[in-house]
Amino acid sequence: MGPCVIGDSVFIGPGALIGGPPEISSLEQTAAWHGELGGAGIVIGDGAVIREGAVITQGSHRTTTVGPGAWLLSRCYVAHDVVIGAGATVSAGVSIGGHAEIGAGANLGMNASVHQRRRVGPGAMVGMCTPLSRDVPPFAKVFGTPPRLHAANRFALARLGIDPVVIERVETALLHGGHPYEGIPELAEANAWWSAAESSSWVRPAVG
Repeated sequence: MGPCVIGDSVFIGPGALIGGPPEISSLEQTAAWHGELGGAGIVIGDGAVIREGAVITQGSHRTTTVGPGAWLLSRCYVAHDVVIGAGATVSAGVSIGGHAEIGAGANLGMNASVHQRRRVGPGAMVGMCTPLSRDVPPFAKVFGTPPRLHAANRFALARLGIDPVVIERVETALLHGGHPYEGIPELAEANAWWSAAESSSWVRPAVG
């Protein structure tokens, strides 16, 4: 329904619901068959996969966006004004609140939930059933209830060709404070992304 642009080679499974009005109580809940459908629209990039039962709603002030090559698995929910980066994976049952941002290549485990206006950095991995109420740094591994930052996503960093010694440095800075991405050309975008985030540093939990 409504303003919607779907790229080439997009897979959309049965029962997916794309384009309903923003779920905001102050807005009129319009329907396409009653005339013009309000909302800021939806854009789904080339090669994205939208599996059965997924729900993607219209933006209210910016376009709800699913990046090229992203995977949205069965029964996931993408609220208004969400931006999902290229190649990200939103696993089955994940719920993403309004205005949230999921970085390119991020991976959200089954039934994770993302609070509205939170940001998950590029290359980050979020464990299944994790309730996110804070921003997640790029290439971090976060899981648990309450969520904790446990490690760097070494696999994603290695895929970028980052030297193991540098990966160790990134993980140390993530866990103990500092600037994990500075001075690493391959992570310049991640550095800019995290510098703009409004979240305080994560601290690794005590063991035992």
